[in-house]
Amino acid sequence: MVDAVGRQQRKKQLTRLALVDAAVRLFTERGYERTTVADIAEAADVSARTFFLHFPTKEDVLLADTAGRLDRGVDVIAGRDPASTPAEVLAETIDVMITDAWAGDLHTGLAALRARLVIDTPAVQAHLLQNGFAAQTRIATALHEAYRDRIDEVTAAAIVGALMGAVAAAAVTALRRGDPPDGVRAAMRRAAAIAMRAVDNDL
Repeated sequence: MVDAVGRQQRKKQLTRLALVDAAVRLFTERGYERTTVADIAEAADVSARTFFLHFPTKEDVLLADTAGRLDRGVDVIAGRDPASTPAEVLAETIDVMITDAWAGDLHTGLAALRARLVIDTPAVQAHLLQNGFAAQTRIATALHEAYRDRIDEVTAAAIVGALMGAVAAAAVTALRRGDPPDGVRAAMRRAAAIAMRAVDNDL
């Protein structure tokens, strides 16, 4: 039974990866707006119904790796050493998320594609902004709950917004100028260091 469950999970993961790969290729070759869900499903050799089992919308393919990355960031805060300061925990959280991005969508081409589309595709821009705000809210809430006696909700929201916003802006800039994955990761870590210096006094 365990083996069967494991096989099912592997099959689901392979299907998800096939959908992402097909979407990246088609968005690049045909353009985002000219590519339909049916096109992506056909290119991945699955049905449109299977596509929707993995992604609610076409825009969500562009965010394939972000949910797991956010979970890992929240896990860092939840599993913190009680002796760690908020600054130390937040620095570790953002580093884990940057490392995850480097190992994932920076290498698949998904991050570079997002960076291009967010500039000139309103539907993608709106979806990414909504997703980014939700991610910041979740991390800020986790930070506030971990340090209720030291960080209020407004301070947590401001600090996390500044940090994650800086990292995202640096990543988009590096991707748009054609930096390789190592260069993008370096830009993200530099942005995180700059932002952490700016907010360190508030932690």
